[in-house]
Amino acid sequence: MRPPEWLLRGAAEVGELSVALVRSGVWRSAGPAQLVRIERALRTYGQSMATLGAVAAIRYPDRPAVISGPDQITYAELDHRCERIAAGLHAEYGIGAGSKVAILCRNHRAFIEATLAASRLGADVLFVNTELSEPQLHTTLQHHHPNLLIRDPEFTPPANLSSVTSELDQLARSSAPSAPVSGRVGRITLLTSGTTGVPKGAPRATSAIGLAGLTGSALQRFGLRAGEPTVICPPLFHGLGLLTSMLALFLGSPLVLRPRFDAATLLADIQTTRAGAVVAVPVMLRRLLDLGPEATAEYDLRSLRAVISGASRLDVPLAADFIDRFGPVLCDAYGSSEIGIATIATSADLIAAPGTVGRPCLGSSIRILDDQDQPVPPGTTGRIFAGGGLVFGGYSDGSSRTTVDGRMSTGDRGHLDNAGRLFIDGREDDMIVSGGENVYPVEVEHCLATHPAVAEAVVVGVPDEEFGQRLVAYVVLHEPATEADLIAYAKANLARYQTPRRVVIVDDLPRNATGKVLRGRLTPPSGR
Repeated sequence: MRPPEWLLRGAAEVGELSVALVRSGVWRSAGPAQLVRIERALRTYGQSMATLGAVAAIRYPDRPAVISGPDQITYAELDHRCERIAAGLHAEYGIGAGSKVAILCRNHRAFIEATLAASRLGADVLFVNTELSEPQLHTTLQHHHPNLLIRDPEFTPPANLSSVTSELDQLARSSAPSAPVSGRVGRITLLTSGTTGVPKGAPRATSAIGLAGLTGSALQRFGLRAGEPTVICPPLFHGLGLLTSMLALFLGSPLVLRPRFDAATLLADIQTTRAGAVVAVPVMLRRLLDLGPEATAEYDLRSLRAVISGASRLDVPLAADFIDRFGPVLCDAYGSSEIGIATIATSADLIAAPGTVGRPCLGSSIRILDDQDQPVPPGTTGRIFAGGGLVFGGYSDGSSRTTVDGRMSTGDRGHLDNAGRLFIDGREDDMIVSGGENVYPVEVEHCLATHPAVAEAVVVGVPDEEFGQRLVAYVVLHEPATEADLIAYAKANLARYQTPRRVVIVDDLPRNATGKVLRGRLTPPSGR
């Protein structure tokens, strides 16, 4: 059965998307009566997250919607609870169209309920990083001025802000009249990672058209199927976790969530739920490998068809080791809070072109430009610009990123190969100038990561009176090695100016909640 026109209208690759939807089973069982109810839900809630939840309840009322250990809820139960929570939020807190609701929750059912309930009301939603310190949290909330904070009990809200804990059962039992339908589609605001400064708000309006290209690409390249459970490990407040949760809602797939990540628990959840997909960040993949092949063999993982990595760089050795252990199920997604997911690399891409982040999603485009905003040929490094339906319109403070011909700068430098696959060569602001030579840390990091003793490597520049900056590498080992061993390895495989002057061996690297390394927290070594 053909998908309804509202989903397809405006999609650049209608044919490819239609084929992907049919193969995935999304529309196969939808009858005329269901399609009428789906159209009604769209008219009521617009192209919002609330519509995704309502449509899933229409299509799959008895299917599990959220699974978190022993806690399970069906799509019909989720829809009813969200309707009641929305009524309670409106009656008790005055939340309605244009209000702003901040959500400060870890990965569990209440995050989904709070998001869908606020969306029903036409409210804007701010997703708050659970790793912020208390002063950072208060500063962020003061900056964005939410009308209400929905939080886990472990977090302390500012005294002047109305808040409700994530234990939403009381609101779910609300006898208040259903909230009025506003017709307004609320915006969602993600906070940037803040690895180079204070996190900024990146707001955007949700839309079916914006998600269409990602949906088609995910179905084609990840091999997802409607109804198969999806384990989402990254925080739902982050773009990767949020977008994949929206995709799971669209597919009517159970979302398998845990408040905190544990590698062994993840394997157990895959076996118990017969999950078809796992979403993770690279450091989580490393934790899975660290369990060892014997531990992995204890679990039945035959249902698993896709492991989707994203949010931070996937090192070549890690990708190769993961595919060797778990098979060709690994995919890598490249994007950011500002542009959404722009490219996807399949296992075939990762094997054929190690280090690639893949090809653009359907409806997206990638351009590599020089400093004069002109396209450069394949193999030439330049600034990466991405376009597509998920690109945001600017930060909440009114600033934005450079845009050329409708495509936005990702802040990265990279190149395309002759097959159109994208490679990331480094951040624009990470370039180190040492002795007059430009060095992108990622090149050095890739080299060090290929040493058999190195699990992870990060390279930074520190001030140097003679050279301006000198390179220092921080490495995590899984086998014994010395600083001299690693410097010699770098000298044998890199240009002289790319070789680190120092290598610091550490037990772990400081990271944010999505696995990105916090370079500013690396302590410079003493001496030269």
